[in-house]
Amino acid sequence: MNDDVVLQQDFQNPLSRPFDLFSLLRFAFPTIFMMVFVGMYTIVDTIFVARFIHTNALSSINIVCPAINLITGVGAMLAVGSSAVIARKMGEGNPEGACENLSFITIFGILLGLFLSVLGILFIKPVLHFLGASEILLPYCHIYLMVLLLFLPVNLLQLIFQTLFVTAGRPGLGFLLALVAGLINITFDYIFIAKWRIGIAGAAISDGIGFLIIAVSGILFFMRKKEVLHFSLPKFDLKLIIESAYNGSSEMVGQLSTAITTIFFNGLMMRYLGEEGVAGITIIIYSQFLLSTLYIGFSIGVAPIISYHYGSQNHAQLKKIFRMCIFLILLTSIFIFIVSILFAPHIVRFFSAEGSNVYCIALEGFFIFSFNFLFCGCNIFSSAFFTALSNGKVSALISFLRTFGFITTGLLILPNLFSVRGIWLAIPLAELLTFFFSITFLFLYRNKYEYM
Repeated sequence: MNDDVVLQQDFQNPLSRPFDLFSLLRFAFPTIFMMVFVGMYTIVDTIFVARFIHTNALSSINIVCPAINLITGVGAMLAVGSSAVIARKMGEGNPEGACENLSFITIFGILLGLFLSVLGILFIKPVLHFLGASEILLPYCHIYLMVLLLFLPVNLLQLIFQTLFVTAGRPGLGFLLALVAGLINITFDYIFIAKWRIGIAGAAISDGIGFLIIAVSGILFFMRKKEVLHFSLPKFDLKLIIESAYNGSSEMVGQLSTAITTIFFNGLMMRYLGEEGVAGITIIIYSQFLLSTLYIGFSIGVAPIISYHYGSQNHAQLKKIFRMCIFLILLTSIFIFIVSILFAPHIVRFFSAEGSNVYCIALEGFFIFSFNFLFCGCNIFSSAFFTALSNGKVSALISFLRTFGFITTGLLILPNLFSVRGIWLAIPLAELLTFFFSITFLFLYRNKYEYM
Protein backbone atom coordinates (compact mmCIF):
# COMPACT_ATOMS: atom_id res chain seq x y z
CA MET A 1 0.00 0.00 0.00
CA ASN A 2 1.44 3.43 -0.92
CA ASP A 3 1.63 6.40 1.45
CA ASP A 4 -1.27 8.25 -0.21
CA VAL A 5 -3.63 5.33 0.42
CA VAL A 6 -2.46 5.07 4.03
CA LEU A 7 -3.04 8.78 4.58
CA GLN A 8 -6.47 8.53 2.99
CA GLN A 9 -7.28 5.54 5.18
CA ASP A 10 -6.17 7.46 8.30
CA PHE A 11 -8.31 10.42 7.27
CA GLN A 12 -11.34 8.16 6.92
CA ASN A 13 -10.72 6.29 10.17
CA PRO A 14 -12.27 7.97 13.24
CA LEU A 15 -9.70 6.25 15.47
CA SER A 16 -6.81 8.18 13.92
CA ARG A 17 -7.84 11.71 14.92
CA PRO A 18 -6.40 13.48 17.99
CA PHE A 19 -8.62 13.25 21.06
CA ASP A 20 -9.28 15.69 23.88
CA LEU A 21 -11.44 15.03 26.95
CA PHE A 22 -14.72 15.91 25.25
CA SER A 23 -14.05 14.12 21.96
CA LEU A 24 -12.92 11.03 23.89
CA LEU A 25 -16.15 11.06 25.89
CA ARG A 26 -18.16 11.72 22.75
CA PHE A 27 -16.59 8.69 21.07
CA ALA A 28 -17.07 6.46 24.14
CA PHE A 29 -20.57 7.68 25.06
CA PRO A 30 -22.48 5.43 22.61
CA THR A 31 -20.71 2.36 24.01
CA ILE A 32 -21.29 3.54 27.58
CA PHE A 33 -24.97 4.12 26.89
CA MET A 34 -25.16 0.79 25.10
CA MET A 35 -23.76 -1.06 28.11
CA VAL A 36 -25.96 0.87 30.54
CA PHE A 37 -29.02 0.05 28.46
CA VAL A 38 -28.00 -3.61 28.20
CA GLY A 39 -27.68 -3.61 31.98
CA MET A 40 -31.08 -1.98 32.35
CA TYR A 41 -32.96 -4.43 30.17
CA THR A 42 -31.14 -7.32 31.85
CA ILE A 43 -32.47 -5.94 35.12
CA VAL A 44 -35.95 -5.64 33.62
CA ASP A 45 -35.73 -9.33 32.66
CA THR A 46 -35.09 -10.31 36.26
CA ILE A 47 -37.80 -7.95 37.55
CA PHE A 48 -40.39 -9.59 35.28
CA VAL A 49 -39.24 -13.03 36.44
CA ALA A 50 -39.32 -12.07 40.13
CA ARG A 51 -42.65 -10.24 40.00
CA PHE A 52 -44.69 -12.34 37.56
CA ILE A 53 -43.33 -15.86 38.09
CA HIS A 54 -41.71 -16.54 41.48
CA THR A 55 -38.59 -15.72 43.47
CA ASN A 56 -37.59 -19.37 42.88
CA ALA A 57 -37.48 -18.55 39.17
CA LEU A 58 -35.23 -15.60 40.04
CA SER A 59 -32.98 -17.93 42.01
CA SER A 60 -32.84 -20.34 39.06
CA ILE A 61 -31.45 -17.58 36.82
CA ASN A 62 -28.50 -17.24 39.20
CA ILE A 63 -28.02 -21.02 39.27
CA VAL A 64 -27.78 -20.98 35.44
CA CYS A 65 -25.68 -17.80 35.49
CA PRO A 66 -22.29 -19.62 35.50
CA ALA A 67 -23.17 -21.33 32.19
CA ILE A 68 -24.15 -17.94 30.76
CA ASN A 69 -20.87 -16.48 32.08
CA LEU A 70 -18.94 -19.18 30.20
CA ILE A 71 -20.76 -18.39 26.95
CA THR A 72 -20.25 -14.65 27.44
CA GLY A 73 -16.60 -15.28 28.26
CA VAL A 74 -16.00 -17.10 24.98
CA GLY A 75 -17.73 -14.33 23.01
CA ALA A 76 -15.95 -11.54 24.88
CA MET A 77 -12.59 -13.28 24.46
CA LEU A 78 -13.03 -13.49 20.69
CA ALA A 79 -14.50 -9.98 20.47
CA VAL A 80 -12.02 -8.04 22.60
CA GLY A 81 -9.03 -10.14 21.56
CA SER A 82 -9.69 -9.85 17.83
CA SER A 83 -10.58 -6.16 18.21
CA ALA A 84 -7.11 -5.44 19.60
CA VAL A 85 -5.51 -7.25 16.63
CA ILE A 86 -7.77 -5.60 14.04
CA ALA A 87 -7.40 -2.07 15.48
CA ARG A 88 -3.63 -2.50 15.65
CA LYS A 89 -3.51 -3.55 11.98
CA MET A 90 -5.60 -0.53 11.04
CA GLY A 91 -3.14 1.65 12.96
CA GLU A 92 -0.25 0.01 11.12
CA GLY A 93 -1.87 0.88 7.76
CA ASN A 94 -3.02 -2.66 6.90
CA PRO A 95 -6.81 -2.38 6.32
CA GLU A 96 -6.88 -5.46 4.06
CA GLY A 97 -5.51 -7.64 6.83
CA ALA A 98 -8.00 -6.12 9.28
CA CYS A 99 -10.93 -6.96 6.99
CA GLU A 100 -9.70 -10.52 6.45
CA ASN A 101 -9.46 -10.95 10.22
CA LEU A 102 -13.01 -9.62 10.67
CA SER A 103 -14.37 -12.14 8.16
CA PHE A 104 -12.54 -15.11 9.65
CA ILE A 105 -13.42 -14.33 13.28
CA THR A 106 -17.09 -14.03 12.28
CA ILE A 107 -17.13 -17.46 10.62
CA PHE A 108 -15.20 -18.98 13.51
CA GLY A 109 -17.68 -17.50 16.01
CA ILE A 110 -20.66 -19.04 14.21
CA LEU A 111 -19.09 -22.50 14.00
CA LEU A 112 -17.94 -22.41 17.62
CA GLY A 113 -21.41 -21.32 18.70
CA LEU A 114 -23.04 -24.25 16.91
CA PHE A 115 -20.60 -26.70 18.49
CA LEU A 116 -21.13 -25.37 22.01
CA SER A 117 -24.91 -25.30 21.53
CA VAL A 118 -25.07 -28.99 20.60
CA LEU A 119 -22.65 -29.92 23.39
CA GLY A 120 -24.68 -28.00 25.97
CA ILE A 121 -28.01 -29.54 24.95
CA LEU A 122 -26.58 -33.07 25.10
CA PHE A 123 -25.23 -32.60 28.64
CA ILE A 124 -27.74 -30.15 30.08
CA LYS A 125 -28.88 -32.27 33.03
CA PRO A 126 -25.40 -33.10 34.37
CA VAL A 127 -24.47 -29.43 33.94
CA LEU A 128 -27.43 -28.24 36.01
CA HIS A 129 -26.72 -30.72 38.79
CA PHE A 130 -23.10 -29.59 38.81
CA LEU A 131 -24.23 -25.94 39.09
CA GLY A 132 -26.16 -26.80 42.25
CA ALA A 133 -29.79 -26.75 41.10
CA SER A 134 -32.05 -28.07 43.87
CA GLU A 135 -35.12 -30.18 43.09
CA ILE A 136 -37.28 -27.08 43.55
CA LEU A 137 -35.21 -24.99 41.12
CA LEU A 138 -34.35 -27.69 38.56
CA PRO A 139 -37.47 -27.34 36.32
CA TYR A 140 -36.96 -23.57 36.01
CA CYS A 141 -33.24 -23.99 35.31
CA HIS A 142 -33.76 -26.65 32.64
CA ILE A 143 -36.24 -24.62 30.59
CA TYR A 144 -34.27 -21.39 30.86
CA LEU A 145 -30.90 -22.85 29.88
CA MET A 146 -32.32 -25.01 27.07
CA VAL A 147 -33.81 -22.00 25.29
CA LEU A 148 -30.63 -19.94 25.70
CA LEU A 149 -28.54 -22.77 24.23
CA LEU A 150 -30.69 -22.72 21.09
CA PHE A 151 -29.74 -19.06 20.62
CA LEU A 152 -26.07 -19.57 21.50
CA PRO A 153 -24.58 -19.04 17.98
CA VAL A 154 -26.29 -15.67 17.52
CA ASN A 155 -25.37 -14.74 21.10
CA LEU A 156 -21.66 -15.22 20.32
CA LEU A 157 -22.05 -13.31 17.07
CA GLN A 158 -23.74 -10.31 18.67
CA LEU A 159 -21.04 -10.17 21.37
CA ILE A 160 -18.36 -10.07 18.66
CA PHE A 161 -20.15 -7.44 16.59
CA GLN A 162 -20.89 -5.13 19.53
CA THR A 163 -17.16 -4.75 20.13
CA LEU A 164 -16.19 -4.58 16.46
CA PHE A 165 -18.70 -1.78 15.79
CA VAL A 166 -16.47 0.36 18.02
CA THR A 167 -13.34 -0.86 16.24
CA ALA A 168 -14.95 0.14 12.94
CA GLY A 169 -15.39 3.65 14.32
CA ARG A 170 -19.18 3.28 14.59
CA PRO A 171 -19.94 3.03 18.33
CA GLY A 172 -23.26 4.82 17.77
CA LEU A 173 -24.49 1.88 15.72
CA GLY A 174 -23.84 -0.51 18.60
CA PHE A 175 -25.81 1.72 20.93
CA LEU A 176 -28.70 2.07 18.48
CA LEU A 177 -28.93 -1.69 17.94
CA ALA A 178 -28.70 -2.35 21.69
CA LEU A 179 -31.49 0.18 22.22
CA VAL A 180 -33.75 -1.43 19.62
CA ALA A 181 -32.96 -4.97 20.77
CA GLY A 182 -33.50 -3.99 24.40
CA LEU A 183 -36.88 -2.38 23.76
CA ILE A 184 -38.02 -5.41 21.77
CA ASN A 185 -36.70 -7.65 24.54
CA ILE A 186 -38.69 -5.76 27.18
CA THR A 187 -41.80 -5.79 24.98
CA PHE A 188 -41.63 -9.55 24.55
CA ASP A 189 -40.92 -9.96 28.28
CA TYR A 190 -44.23 -8.24 28.94
CA ILE A 191 -46.07 -10.29 26.32
CA PHE A 192 -44.57 -13.69 27.15
CA ILE A 193 -44.33 -13.38 30.93
CA ALA A 194 -46.96 -10.89 32.10
CA LYS A 195 -49.66 -11.43 29.47
CA TRP A 196 -49.29 -14.96 28.07
CA ARG A 197 -47.84 -16.41 31.30
CA ILE A 198 -45.50 -18.85 29.55
CA GLY A 199 -43.07 -18.61 32.45
CA ILE A 200 -39.30 -18.42 32.50
CA ALA A 201 -39.04 -19.66 28.91
CA GLY A 202 -40.48 -16.28 27.92
CA ALA A 203 -37.50 -14.47 29.44
CA ALA A 204 -35.04 -16.68 27.55
CA ILE A 205 -36.91 -16.33 24.23
CA SER A 206 -36.99 -12.54 24.64
CA ASP A 207 -33.21 -12.51 25.20
CA GLY A 208 -32.70 -14.70 22.12
CA ILE A 209 -34.72 -12.36 19.91
CA GLY A 210 -32.54 -9.47 21.11
CA PHE A 211 -29.38 -11.42 20.23
CA LEU A 212 -30.77 -12.22 16.78
CA ILE A 213 -31.51 -8.58 15.95
CA ILE A 214 -27.94 -7.44 16.70
CA ALA A 215 -26.33 -10.44 14.97
CA VAL A 216 -28.29 -10.03 11.72
CA SER A 217 -27.81 -6.24 11.72
CA GLY A 218 -24.07 -6.73 12.22
CA ILE A 219 -23.83 -9.05 9.24
CA LEU A 220 -25.68 -6.54 7.04
CA PHE A 221 -23.49 -3.66 8.26
CA PHE A 222 -20.15 -5.38 7.67
CA MET A 223 -21.25 -6.44 4.18
CA ARG A 224 -21.08 -2.75 3.15
CA LYS A 225 -17.83 -2.32 1.23
CA LYS A 226 -17.77 1.43 1.79
CA GLU A 227 -17.11 0.95 5.51
CA VAL A 228 -13.52 1.18 6.76
CA LEU A 229 -13.97 -2.31 8.23
CA HIS A 230 -15.98 -4.76 6.14
CA PHE A 231 -16.22 -8.40 5.11
CA SER A 232 -13.74 -9.61 2.54
CA LEU A 233 -12.55 -13.01 1.36
CA PRO A 234 -11.59 -14.76 4.62
CA LYS A 235 -8.32 -16.58 5.09
CA PHE A 236 -7.87 -19.40 7.56
CA ASP A 237 -5.71 -17.85 10.24
CA LEU A 238 -4.93 -20.00 13.28
CA LYS A 239 -2.58 -17.28 14.51
CA LEU A 240 -5.52 -14.86 14.74
CA ILE A 241 -7.46 -17.29 16.94
CA ILE A 242 -4.44 -17.86 19.20
CA GLU A 243 -3.65 -14.14 19.43
CA SER A 244 -7.31 -13.26 20.01
CA ALA A 245 -7.54 -15.89 22.75
CA TYR A 246 -4.36 -14.51 24.31
CA ASN A 247 -5.36 -10.84 24.05
CA GLY A 248 -8.91 -11.56 25.22
CA SER A 249 -7.90 -14.04 27.88
CA SER A 250 -8.69 -11.55 30.64
CA GLU A 251 -12.32 -11.43 29.53
CA MET A 252 -12.49 -15.23 29.44
CA VAL A 253 -10.73 -15.52 32.77
CA GLY A 254 -13.06 -12.91 34.24
CA GLN A 255 -16.23 -14.63 33.08
CA LEU A 256 -14.98 -18.12 33.98
CA SER A 257 -13.92 -16.90 37.40
CA THR A 258 -17.29 -15.21 37.88
CA ALA A 259 -18.98 -18.48 36.94
CA ILE A 260 -17.01 -20.41 39.57
CA THR A 261 -17.46 -17.80 42.30
CA THR A 262 -21.19 -17.60 41.53
CA ILE A 263 -21.41 -21.34 42.24
CA PHE A 264 -19.64 -20.68 45.55
CA PHE A 265 -21.96 -17.77 46.37
CA ASN A 266 -25.05 -19.84 45.56
CA GLY A 267 -23.80 -22.77 47.64
CA LEU A 268 -23.05 -20.59 50.66
CA MET A 269 -26.35 -18.75 50.42
CA MET A 270 -28.25 -22.01 50.06
CA ARG A 271 -26.49 -23.29 53.17
CA TYR A 272 -27.11 -20.19 55.30
CA LEU A 273 -30.45 -18.84 53.98
CA GLY A 274 -31.90 -21.33 51.46
CA GLU A 275 -33.56 -20.36 48.18
CA GLU A 276 -34.35 -16.86 49.51
CA GLY A 277 -30.64 -16.30 50.07
CA VAL A 278 -29.92 -17.25 46.47
CA ALA A 279 -32.61 -14.77 45.34
CA GLY A 280 -30.94 -12.10 47.48
CA ILE A 281 -27.49 -12.66 45.96
CA THR A 282 -29.10 -12.65 42.50
CA ILE A 283 -30.42 -9.13 43.13
CA ILE A 284 -26.96 -7.99 44.23
CA ILE A 285 -25.15 -9.54 41.25
CA TYR A 286 -27.50 -8.08 38.65
CA SER A 287 -27.52 -4.68 40.35
CA GLN A 288 -23.72 -4.74 40.39
CA PHE A 289 -23.70 -5.44 36.65
CA LEU A 290 -26.01 -2.46 36.03
CA LEU A 291 -23.89 -0.05 38.07
CA SER A 292 -20.61 -1.39 36.62
CA THR A 293 -21.74 -0.85 33.02
CA LEU A 294 -20.34 2.69 33.06
CA TYR A 295 -16.84 1.32 33.65
CA ILE A 296 -17.29 -1.57 31.22
CA GLY A 297 -18.78 0.62 28.48
CA PHE A 298 -16.09 3.27 28.83
CA SER A 299 -13.29 0.68 28.77
CA ILE A 300 -14.71 -1.04 25.67
CA GLY A 301 -15.30 2.34 24.03
CA VAL A 302 -11.74 3.64 24.41
CA ALA A 303 -9.89 0.32 23.87
CA PRO A 304 -9.79 0.54 20.03
CA ILE A 305 -8.43 4.10 20.30
CA ILE A 306 -5.66 2.88 22.59
CA SER A 307 -4.89 -0.07 20.28
CA TYR A 308 -4.83 2.19 17.22
CA HIS A 309 -2.42 4.75 18.67
CA TYR A 310 -0.28 1.97 20.12
CA GLY A 311 -0.12 0.37 16.66
CA SER A 312 0.73 3.70 15.00
CA GLN A 313 3.37 4.44 17.71
CA ASN A 314 1.73 7.80 18.53
CA HIS A 315 3.02 7.93 22.10
CA ALA A 316 2.08 11.56 22.71
CA GLN A 317 -1.58 10.84 21.99
CA LEU A 318 -1.42 7.58 23.96
CA LYS A 319 -0.15 9.44 27.05
CA LYS A 320 -2.88 12.05 26.73
CA ILE A 321 -5.61 9.41 26.38
CA PHE A 322 -4.30 7.47 29.37
CA ARG A 323 -4.36 10.54 31.63
CA MET A 324 -7.89 11.41 30.59
CA CYS A 325 -9.08 7.84 31.14
CA ILE A 326 -7.66 7.67 34.67
CA PHE A 327 -9.27 11.00 35.57
CA LEU A 328 -12.68 9.91 34.28
CA ILE A 329 -12.52 6.49 35.97
CA LEU A 330 -11.70 8.00 39.38
CA LEU A 331 -14.46 10.58 39.06
CA THR A 332 -17.01 7.95 38.01
CA SER A 333 -16.01 5.61 40.85
CA ILE A 334 -16.90 8.20 43.49
CA PHE A 335 -20.17 9.01 41.72
CA ILE A 336 -21.32 5.38 41.44
CA PHE A 337 -20.42 4.65 45.06
CA ILE A 338 -22.59 7.56 46.26
CA VAL A 339 -25.47 6.52 43.99
CA SER A 340 -25.30 2.90 45.18
CA ILE A 341 -25.49 3.97 48.84
CA LEU A 342 -28.29 6.51 48.39
CA PHE A 343 -30.51 4.44 46.10
CA ALA A 344 -29.94 0.92 47.48
CA PRO A 345 -33.48 0.59 48.97
CA HIS A 346 -35.08 1.77 45.72
CA ILE A 347 -33.03 -0.64 43.59
CA VAL A 348 -33.83 -3.64 45.80
CA ARG A 349 -37.51 -2.70 45.90
CA PHE A 350 -37.77 -3.26 42.14
CA PHE A 351 -37.08 -6.97 42.65
CA SER A 352 -38.82 -7.78 45.89
CA ALA A 353 -41.61 -6.30 48.01
CA GLU A 354 -40.40 -4.07 50.83
CA GLY A 355 -40.30 -5.93 54.14
CA SER A 356 -40.06 -9.41 52.59
CA ASN A 357 -37.25 -11.76 53.61
CA VAL A 358 -35.60 -11.47 50.19
CA TYR A 359 -35.77 -7.65 50.39
CA CYS A 360 -34.13 -7.56 53.83
CA ILE A 361 -31.40 -10.01 52.80
CA ALA A 362 -30.53 -8.06 49.65
CA LEU A 363 -30.65 -4.63 51.29
CA GLU A 364 -28.24 -5.57 54.06
CA GLY A 365 -25.85 -6.99 51.48
CA PHE A 366 -26.16 -3.97 49.21
CA PHE A 367 -24.81 -1.47 51.74
CA ILE A 368 -21.73 -3.61 52.39
CA PHE A 369 -21.28 -4.57 48.75
CA SER A 370 -21.38 -0.94 47.52
CA PHE A 371 -17.82 -0.24 48.68
CA ASN A 372 -16.51 -2.34 45.78
CA PHE A 373 -17.50 0.45 43.37
CA LEU A 374 -14.69 2.65 44.72
CA PHE A 375 -12.08 0.25 43.30
CA CYS A 376 -13.58 -1.94 40.57
CA GLY A 377 -13.59 0.84 37.95
CA CYS A 378 -9.80 1.13 38.03
CA ASN A 379 -9.47 -2.66 37.92
CA ILE A 380 -11.84 -3.05 34.96
CA PHE A 381 -10.12 -0.29 33.02
CA SER A 382 -6.61 -1.59 33.80
CA SER A 383 -7.50 -5.04 32.52
CA ALA A 384 -9.04 -3.59 29.33
CA PHE A 385 -6.08 -1.22 28.91
CA PHE A 386 -3.52 -4.03 28.85
CA THR A 387 -5.75 -6.03 26.48
CA ALA A 388 -5.75 -3.02 24.12
CA LEU A 389 -1.95 -3.03 24.31
CA SER A 390 -1.97 -6.75 23.38
CA ASN A 391 -0.61 -7.73 26.80
CA GLY A 392 -3.04 -10.53 27.56
CA LYS A 393 -0.93 -11.91 30.41
CA VAL A 394 -1.19 -8.86 32.68
CA SER A 395 -4.78 -8.25 31.65
CA ALA A 396 -5.76 -11.81 32.52
CA LEU A 397 -3.90 -11.67 35.85
CA ILE A 398 -5.79 -8.54 36.94
CA SER A 399 -9.06 -10.10 35.86
CA PHE A 400 -8.22 -13.37 37.63
CA LEU A 401 -7.35 -11.67 40.91
CA ARG A 402 -10.53 -9.56 41.07
CA THR A 403 -12.97 -12.21 39.88
CA PHE A 404 -11.53 -15.40 41.36
CA GLY A 405 -8.31 -15.33 43.34
CA PHE A 406 -9.20 -12.89 46.09
CA ILE A 407 -12.95 -13.61 46.05
CA THR A 408 -12.44 -17.35 46.51
CA THR A 409 -10.01 -16.74 49.35
CA GLY A 410 -12.50 -14.39 50.96
CA LEU A 411 -15.38 -16.87 50.62
CA LEU A 412 -13.30 -19.58 52.25
CA ILE A 413 -12.37 -17.42 55.25
CA LEU A 414 -14.85 -14.57 55.85
CA PRO A 415 -18.15 -16.52 56.26
CA ASN A 416 -16.53 -18.57 59.03
CA LEU A 417 -15.74 -15.32 60.85
CA PHE A 418 -18.77 -13.13 60.06
CA SER A 419 -21.45 -15.56 58.79
CA VAL A 420 -23.58 -14.04 55.97
CA ARG A 421 -21.89 -10.64 56.28
CA GLY A 422 -18.63 -12.36 55.41
CA ILE A 423 -20.19 -13.38 52.07
CA TRP A 424 -21.05 -9.75 51.28
CA LEU A 425 -17.55 -8.57 52.27
CA ALA A 426 -15.77 -10.94 49.86
CA ILE A 427 -16.13 -8.82 46.71
CA PRO A 428 -15.30 -5.35 48.18
CA LEU A 429 -12.18 -6.82 49.78
CA ALA A 430 -11.19 -8.55 46.51
CA GLU A 431 -11.57 -5.29 44.54
CA LEU A 432 -9.48 -3.38 47.11
CA LEU A 433 -6.63 -5.90 46.99
CA THR A 434 -6.74 -6.06 43.17
CA PHE A 435 -6.65 -2.25 43.05
CA PHE A 436 -3.14 -2.26 44.52
CA PHE A 437 -2.01 -4.76 41.86
CA SER A 438 -3.58 -2.70 39.06
CA ILE A 439 -1.74 0.43 40.17
CA THR A 440 1.51 -1.54 40.45
CA PHE A 441 1.21 -2.97 36.91
CA LEU A 442 0.34 0.44 35.43
CA PHE A 443 3.48 1.85 37.05
CA LEU A 444 5.76 -1.04 36.07
CA TYR A 445 4.83 -1.07 32.36
CA ARG A 446 4.78 2.71 31.86
CA ASN A 447 8.14 2.80 30.05
CA LYS A 448 7.56 -0.25 27.88
CA TYR A 449 4.39 1.14 26.31
CA GLU A 450 5.15 4.85 26.93
CA TYR A 451 1.70 5.86 28.21
CA MET A 452 3.05 7.89 31.15
